[in-house]
Amino acid sequence: MDSPATAVELVELLDQVDRAVDATVLPATSAEGVSREGWRVLLLLARGGGRSMGEIAERTGVPAPTATRVVNRLVADELARRFTDPDDRRRVLVQLAPQGGQVVARITHRLSASRRDELRELLVALADAVA
Repeated sequence: MDSPATAVELVELLDQVDRAVDATVLPATSAEGVSREGWRVLLLLARGGGRSMGEIAERTGVPAPTATRVVNRLVADELARRFTDPDDRRRVLVQLAPQGGQVVARITHRLSASRRDELRELLVALADAVA
């Protein structure tokens, strides 16, 4: 079993990773008018296919009501679109709109190499700590 010091170190490392992610991603997403949750949804949608609201909430770690608000915003901003599932007409799916793909590409491009390297180092340290 881990000692309290090891557990504290792990929590501190997780906090460092979280702050590094914010420092790396938030300036780029903010420049595009996309929230952190919106970015999570856009990344999920960028993987292709249509996603149900339940899947979006589950895969992004965003509560269902928040996921609905985020998707509503992305649809209003024409970054995502809703459509009826062709296999189940009762189900609505969400997919990345062309403009959303452009936003994902721009944000990805904006992420600076130095911040990515810092984040990579923290993630390696985290992986080593939990191994």
